[in-house]
Amino acid sequence: MSVLVVGISHNSAPMALLEKVALDDDGVQKLIADSASCDHVTEATVIATCNRLEIYTEVERFHGSIEQISRLLVDRAGEATEAMLPHLYVHYDDGAISHLFQVAAGLDSMAVGEGQILGQTRDALRRGQELGTVGPALNLLFQQALRVGKRTRAETDIDQVAPTLVSAALDQTTAVVGPVEGKDVVVVGAGSMAGLATATVSRLNAGRLTVVNRSADRGERLADQYDAHAVPLDELGVALAHADIVISCTGSSGSVIDTAQVAAARAVSDRPLALIDLALPHDIDRGVRDLPGVSLVGLTELAAALQGSASGREVLEVRRILGEEVTAFLAARRQASVTPTVVALRSMATGVVDAEMERLESRLPDLDEHTRAEIRHTVRRVADKLLHEPTVRVKELANEQGAVSYAAALAELFALDPEAVDAVTRPVGVEEAGS
Repeated sequence: MSVLVVGISHNSAPMALLEKVALDDDGVQKLIADSASCDHVTEATVIATCNRLEIYTEVERFHGSIEQISRLLVDRAGEATEAMLPHLYVHYDDGAISHLFQVAAGLDSMAVGEGQILGQTRDALRRGQELGTVGPALNLLFQQALRVGKRTRAETDIDQVAPTLVSAALDQTTAVVGPVEGKDVVVVGAGSMAGLATATVSRLNAGRLTVVNRSADRGERLADQYDAHAVPLDELGVALAHADIVISCTGSSGSVIDTAQVAAARAVSDRPLALIDLALPHDIDRGVRDLPGVSLVGLTELAAALQGSASGREVLEVRRILGEEVTAFLAARRQASVTPTVVALRSMATGVVDAEMERLESRLPDLDEHTRAEIRHTVRRVADKLLHEPTVRVKELANEQGAVSYAAALAELFALDPEAVDAVTRPVGVEEAGS
């Protein structure tokens, strides 16, 4: 069994293509279910963000699995296979583990070191747990990835060397409207990115802060946290008329702010207007760029602005930590792979000792209890000593190439029942995804 990752991200594809594979919550759940139903796939979940879509699976076979899983992404993009495949990337087994740790640490993010990816990784684990598609292998891997992500942020300043997408976008608008402080800001949406945007502008002492959302309840809950005003989506035009900065991140399938709405808002105000579109697919019609006094910052512009913005020293330190963590995880996994064989071997030895003691006791019925106990103890010690060296050695060899063959050789030499080996399981605790 091995981990297979097939994905597409801002590192491998243009934003126009990423928009075509962007999914809402229902779409993510369907993709997880479709992935889990592929041949040779035993576990599956998906990391979906505004700039990446990655399918994580535990597979019995590499070939066959990769074709089916890649096809799921190609079909969702609606592109010809030959146009889509160059933008997909594949990581397998050790490479997949290393990739997930890098993602959780923020090294693969558009804004290197940003912390939102930890929550998105946690969401992927939670969804898989709720759908029943995450089993022991992916659960253990994702739990460790979350711990690694927390460790890199606790031991380095990686989360401070690059701005979040929201902060970076606001930096891009400073030349147009000036600092956020005192400005009228409108946030369109009420999801996690909208929450981050609202928190950021509130911290920067925005003036009038308005949250616009299709669902009134969700909009009001977000607005209440930051002493903002909540308005329904059908009043967006009114909100635009008094805005200096608009940040839109709804996750809708089509445009939420069109050129006509912005033009109407500009008819009653000649103040510069900065529009920030953090949605994928995009929320704001690109035609607004042609309106006088209006600027638009989208994910494409942010990707260019954030290129190479992280501190080299911090990145090197995070990579050192990731190297340690990947090595330790792989060593533990290899040792765990031989544990069922070792346990089955010791169980067999215990059975042999018990059978021989019964045979001895039937032939020497006059043995007193003290003598029987001494003999039983001695025979067990002999069996333990005989097995000690090979079982210790096979665990040591598990860290070298060919660990599986050593375990198989041990099972073959002692004629262990394959079903007895398979029956040995090590319980893996399923930590709450939200913890």
